[in-house]
Amino acid sequence: MAAAGDGPWLDDAAGRLVRPFTVSNGRTRPTVALDLLSQVMATGATPLGYLGPEHAQALDLCRVPKPVAEIAAHLKLPAVVTKVLLSDLVDCGALTTKPPAFQDHPTDRALLEAVLDGLRRQL
Repeated sequence: MAAAGDGPWLDDAAGRLVRPFTVSNGRTRPTVALDLLSQVMATGATPLGYLGPEHAQALDLCRVPKPVAEIAAHLKLPAVVTKVLLSDLVDCGALTTKPPAFQDHPTDRALLEAVLDGLRRQL
């Protein structure tokens, strides 16, 4: 069993020992509008107040711009919980966000066909 301060608090048999919404104190709504493709990056400012281990991990991951979805995957947390953590870091000035940049037509038929062909080869 992992000690209380080790990584994401996992137990091989039981799985995650701390439930995901405990990490966000039960909050399900971020204070900042974040899309799964929004880019977040550390500002270099030191956050004031207490940060949980997941906040610190998220901040560490954001040394270079990363999308919210990638951070959620690294943290092994649901996207909504990750958005709450990231919005906490934005609120205290430790992170900055950039909305996803979409082209005029975000669906490119050639790209979608290439993805479909790749999926068919995998099956």
